[in-house]
Amino acid sequence: MTKHSSLRCVAWLTLIACLLFSPLTAMASERCKATIACIKTAAQQFADIQRQLVSDSARKDWPAYLKDAQRLRRFVNDSAAGNLEVARAQLHLGRTAAAKVSAKYALAMGVTNPVLASPLFKPISADLAAVIASNSSERTNARQTLVLRKPGFLPEDIDFDSATKRLFLTSVQQDGIYVLSASGALKLFASSPDHWPMFAVKVDSRRRRLWATEMALTGFKSVRRKDWGRSAVLEYDLDKGILLARIEGPDHSALGDMALTTDGKPVVSDGDGGGVYQISEGTLHRLDHGDFISPQTATQCPGSEVLFVPDYARGIGALDPRTGQVKWFSSGGRHALAGIDGLYCRGQALFAVQNGTSPQRVIAFDLDRTRTHITGERIVDRRANGDFTHGVFVGDSFLYIADSGWNGIDEHGVAKPGVQSSKAHIMQYQVGGLSKRMAGSETLGALR
Repeated sequence: MTKHSSLRCVAWLTLIACLLFSPLTAMASERCKATIACIKTAAQQFADIQRQLVSDSARKDWPAYLKDAQRLRRFVNDSAAGNLEVARAQLHLGRTAAAKVSAKYALAMGVTNPVLASPLFKPISADLAAVIASNSSERTNARQTLVLRKPGFLPEDIDFDSATKRLFLTSVQQDGIYVLSASGALKLFASSPDHWPMFAVKVDSRRRRLWATEMALTGFKSVRRKDWGRSAVLEYDLDKGILLARIEGPDHSALGDMALTTDGKPVVSDGDGGGVYQISEGTLHRLDHGDFISPQTATQCPGSEVLFVPDYARGIGALDPRTGQVKWFSSGGRHALAGIDGLYCRGQALFAVQNGTSPQRVIAFDLDRTRTHITGERIVDRRANGDFTHGVFVGDSFLYIADSGWNGIDEHGVAKPGVQSSKAHIMQYQVGGLSKRMAGSETLGALR
């Protein structure tokens, strides 16, 4: 769970959006022992680049800043934000034409960024205005289908039990897992055993298990200070709501997002530490070799061993769980792949809930036959204040959480002054191939 607001930047410390719009924050990295060859993790490499950019800026060494910005752009796989960082360096050097090219390259990916409104970008703002306006326009091909009755609930994840037709939601503010009825009413399924905010929820209908994660968010007033920085994976009996197992994460981990492999094994992402773990026989086993900075909700397509892991800063990586090797998708100069919170496979497409872009988006990336290249994209929903989190496929519909409420709380989990608690919405997108006989409302009408 990594979001785009200032709260989310504080919580995760790895966001390119924060890098562009505020002073860079150096992250701690482990010191390599002099006698041992050291291979730095992606998070450590990213931290090094951040520190160097801070140093370059403080010294007003703009040629060095450009060189390091270009290094950043390569490291984040040619992302829109990386290109804008290069544009910023070029503007400091007075290279207006080059900055315009870099900025237009970023905008060609269909997103914008608040940095474009800063005084530094004024020399090229007129040339970018039309594209910025087009990329900022709101657009939706989905419809609101459910409204949660309870304001301030702050739902984070959503999943569906096909056997009992129950829709499950986790709540950050209410510290529990809830069943959502077709009327918008909420019924408690299970409370967090440690009274921590609840994040991921994944239903294994065949094995009658429900998996969830809880996190003791550092700085949250509702969380005991002594617990800050801890997280755990929970296993429940899906029918009885009984807690069967609790698996504590590594020290200072943020095990927030989770997916189930096609054979029912949980894959959990550490959004702070960068690790991707699989649970087997009650134990966490790390799958990656340190290529991720802030991994989010992964997905696995039927018939494939590969895990598609969205990294909030680096984009989408195809992780081979047998070798730990990662191959990054190319943006092709057309697709913004950073800032994805949840990723879901459907046939030859990856549906992404992207709350780390401006504007926020729910988008489908079409893949080629081998699922190694992106061939196109389709906007599901695009809104500046969408406050999107996660989604789930129910029949031929994609349901996702909108207006979750993250934008209404501060870094302590307390409502911002003057902000009224919102009622979250469940949006519904008809994926395609849905017959008239099976309207989306009929699919949801079966909810219990």
